[in-house]
Amino acid sequence: MATARPLPLTSLQLPHPLPLDSGQVLHGVTIAYETYGTLAPDRGNAVLVPHALTGDQHLASQHPITGKPGWWARMVGPGKPIDTDRFFVICANVIGSCMGSSGPSAPHPDDGLPYGMRFPVITIRDMVRGTIGLLDALGIERLHGVVGGSMGGMQALSLAANFPDRAGRIMAIATTARHSAQNIAFHEVGRQAIMADPDWQGGEYYGTGRSPDKGLSVARMAAHITYLSEAGLTGKFGRRYQARLDGTAGGRSFGFDADFQVESYLRHQGLAFTDRFDANSYLYITRATDYFDLAEEHGGRLADAFAGTRARFCVVSFDTDWLYPTAESRAVVHALNAAAAAVSFVELSAPYGHDSFLLDVPALDRVVKGFLE
Repeated sequence: MATARPLPLTSLQLPHPLPLDSGQVLHGVTIAYETYGTLAPDRGNAVLVPHALTGDQHLASQHPITGKPGWWARMVGPGKPIDTDRFFVICANVIGSCMGSSGPSAPHPDDGLPYGMRFPVITIRDMVRGTIGLLDALGIERLHGVVGGSMGGMQALSLAANFPDRAGRIMAIATTARHSAQNIAFHEVGRQAIMADPDWQGGEYYGTGRSPDKGLSVARMAAHITYLSEAGLTGKFGRRYQARLDGTAGGRSFGFDADFQVESYLRHQGLAFTDRFDANSYLYITRATDYFDLAEEHGGRLADAFAGTRARFCVVSFDTDWLYPTAESRAVVHALNAAAAAVSFVELSAPYGHDSFLLDVPALDRVVKGFLE
């Protein structure tokens, strides 16, 4: 099947300052994005696909740093569930990230030096405000749909709650309406690992020749565990030993090298992550997800977040996802029902845990395609 061919990677500067939930204002905000397909003359075929925590705008095109296919290349393209022969697909890098949008590693408009810790703390709603600014600049008043998984699903729900007239369909996959104490706890471990790295330097490591790669690697390792299922880890690695560098059979080293295959896998994931992601961005984005609580934003009752919505919703969970388990999705569905919204819900079976939405689950393909069409 053909792959999506993106229009040239581009970015734009929002024409107006961006107000934030913290009360601060960001000036000269840049949004980096990619688009796929052709925008219809009536601009009615646009589909927004917001990315997850450490994703980016390279939705269905080769990543410029890793050289790997886009993070949802299996889902987006000609004839695929999000069909670029029919839809104009938009994916924007969220503010706070590090792939071209305004974030801690981006130049501050006042002096051209990296923001560092001068960058204000942001929320999911702030990210969505940035995306709405992009849509305004592109002249897209109403989206055909929004399809997001994980943090992308948070953005989809936030857009529906705060900008209810901007999308006709909202699909939220493997996500939640608020972060649990367990979610916050895992993120705090990661943030502390970064800030405890001497090379973090209070967040002002840009241009010093040193960066907190060890801390960021550990943060990624801890988070990556939450994306997988116990059955998936057991099936892939079990308690099997890692072969030694000299090619001999592995076993107990009676030391602290990576004796087990799962240890080697996590170390590889952590190290590879430092090549493409900024440690300060990790602090800011994880904090944004921890602050996410749609009910709190709307007076304490989740149904009030969707009061009066005219959008159609589809909520999808996975039976092995323990990061955002099915109970979290059901809570969203109950709130939508209480708001008299049109909503469908499905729990899919997959062995991969939270990452199931990114992997080969044909049932998800069918749900996405059917909902958009």
